[in-house]
Parts: sequence; C-alpha cells; structure tokens
Amino acid sequence: MAEQPSATARRIVIAGGHGKIARELIKLLNARGDRAIALIRNPDHEEEITALGAEPLLLDLETATVDEVGQALVGADAAVFAAGAGPGSGADRKDTVDRGAAVLLADAAEAAGVRRFIQVSSFGAGAPIAEGTDEVFAAYLVAKTAAEEDLRARSYLDWTILRPGGLLDDNPTGRVALTAPPLERGTVARSDVAAVIAALLDAPNTAKKTLMLTSGPTPVVAAVAAL
Repeated sequence: MAEQPSATARRIVIAGGHGKIARELIKLLNARGDRAIALIRNPDHEEEITALGAEPLLLDLETATVDEVGQALVGADAAVFAAGAGPGSGADRKDTVDRGAAVLLADAAEAAGVRRFIQVSSFGAGAPIAEGTDEVFAAYLVAKTAAEEDLRARSYLDWTILRPGGLLDDNPTGRVALTAPPLERGTVARSDVAAVIAALLDAPNTAKKTLMLTSGPTPVVAAVAAL
C-alpha cells in the first residue's frame, strides 16, 4: 500500500508521469512523504500510477492548453518535465513533445506561480549535430535544444536542466558524475537519474544551472551538494 503523504508534504507535478524515470521518481517521492501528481495521457496507466503512490491526472500535453495544465499545477511546489515522444516516434512528435510539451509546462508553471522547475534533457542537446546523425535523432536533439533555450530565457522560473547520458534500466548504483558541461559521454541508470532529480528538488543552489549526468564515483546527495 502506498504511504500517505504527511501534512507538510510537497506537491510535485511530473509530466510524462508513466515514463520509466518518472515511475522511479514517484517511488522516491512517495517514500519520503511527498505527493507526486503524474500527468499521463493513457487512462490504462491510472491503476499502475496509483499503486506506485502517485495521483494520476489525465492530460495530453500535445493538445492541452496553458490554462488546463496550469490548473494541474495550482498549489504545486515544483514541476518536473520527464516526458518524451519515446522510441518509434517520428520527427514531428519529437518537436510536439520534447519541445512543445516542455514549453507548455513551463508556460503553465509561470501562470500557476510554480517557480521550481526541473527539465530532463539529453546529452547532445546544445551542441552541433554530427554529420550523418539519424534524421529522427537529430530532430530529437533539435527539440531538446530548443526546449532548453526557451527555459533559459525565463527569469521567473528557478529552473535546472539535467542532461543524462545513455539511459539504462539497471538497478541504482547511488553514485554519479554530475557537473556543468562538459562531461565525458557515458551511461546512467534511470533509477539514478530519478534519485538526482529528487535531490535537485531539495537543492536551490542548482537553480539556473545546466548539468551533465552519468554514472560515476560520487554519492548522489554529495554530488548535488557539491554544485
């Protein structure tokens, strides 16, 4: 049974609430007594999200309005963008989700007065695209870069951009390399990405920073504190 949030629980809204990183984050937030609100677009996922300890909220970020998303954010302490078009999607959806939905969530956060904003981006964002890169992956990097640029232009939000390396479904190691760019390319478990996000929510010193993340030698809490 999911733990009940305490009276002082923070309300964290997660876009892409059924994604692998989001599900790991929900477990961590629930374990520490925070309240996770998972934005999902498939009603078939509601039962699983509830069982994890989050409140599912049906909302399609490709079609929703700023007002609709803003209503979901009212009273929230932070917003996390962990959505993505996912494998098998084409270039068009890389733009509508990885860029468009991120911009929409940021617009809604500003409208709702939610300052803390964590955006999951990717290695390769913000850098020139190598010649010969697959067309769809190139569109993904263009979308992630545009979403980052939009966020950096927002003075109201206390944003942090997190660029994880290659994502693995491995068990958490609890140890990472976390730094401002550059960082040597590497991989990282999705569960460790979730742990870093959870720590970033407690770390106002990371506002207005773009961070690279791979597996590494440093415990997560220490890595975040060192920033």
